[in-house]
Amino acid sequence: MISAVAAQRVKLVVFDVDGVLTDAGYYLGDVDGKPSELLRYSIQDGIGIVILRAAGIKVALITGRESESVRLRAAELNVDALVQDKKARKVTALKRMVQDFGVTLEEVAFVGDDLPDVGPLRIVGMPVAVANAVKDVADIAAVHLTKSGGHGAVREFVEMLLMARGEWSDCVDAYVAERTREEASA
Repeated sequence: MISAVAAQRVKLVVFDVDGVLTDAGYYLGDVDGKPSELLRYSIQDGIGIVILRAAGIKVALITGRESESVRLRAAELNVDALVQDKKARKVTALKRMVQDFGVTLEEVAFVGDDLPDVGPLRIVGMPVAVANAVKDVADIAAVHLTKSGGHGAVREFVEMLLMARGEWSDCVDAYVAERTREEASA
C-alpha cells in the first residue's frame, strides 16, 4: 500500500531492468556469426510506463548491463533517461539523474530486485521490491509488489502509485480516449 502523501511526492520513477522489466532470464545465441540477445518484456508493463509518463512523472531505466534490446525497449517506451553501466554504478547514475531532472532523492521511487539495486534503494524516498526480489532488497523496500519482474510488476506499481494519487481512472480514460480518437480518424 502506498499513502497518498508518499505518492504525491514522487516525481521520478526509476526501474531496474533485469528482474524488474524482464524475468531476469535472457536468450543468448549466434545469428549470422554475430552474438544476439533476446529479452522478454511485458506489454502490460509497457502500457503502464506510457501511462505513468502521460501522468507527468519522469521515467528512467538503470541497468548494470549493456544491451541493444534494452536500448530498443527504452526508445519504444520513450523513457526520459536510460543508463546502461557494465559496472552497475547505479547510485552514481541515480544521483546524476536527480540533478538532471531537478528533483530530490526523496522524490524518487526506485523499483529493484537484486543486490545491485541495494544502493539506490537505500537512498530514495520510495524503495520498491518486486515479488521475486532477493531478501536484501525486500528488507529495504517500503513497498512490496505481489507480481514478479517481467510478469506485471511494473504495471502493478504504476497502478498502485497512480491510484494513491487519485489519478489512475483519469489516466486510463485519457489513454483510451487518445486511442479511440486515433481509430476514428483512421
